[in-house]
Amino acid sequence: MAQRPLDVLNNALKSPVIVRIRGGREIRGELQGYDLHMNLVLDNAEEMVSDGENIPLGTVVLRGDNVVYISP
Repeated sequence: MAQRPLDVLNNALKSPVIVRIRGGREIRGELQGYDLHMNLVLDNAEEMVSDGENIPLGTVVLRGDNVVYISP
């Protein structure tokens, strides 16, 4: 049986994920929590930039309406 999207997020808690947000930016971090609107809390987050350097962000909250996809 196929998993529901929130089941996939629940299985990804406390593990690394990559989140693409509007504007083409990608954030990598450890998923600490989420809600029904897909607002996300990432710990040890960093923005992945095209030149290979990552920009450390620390703990971030990503608003669900900005999320394009989440890759566990």
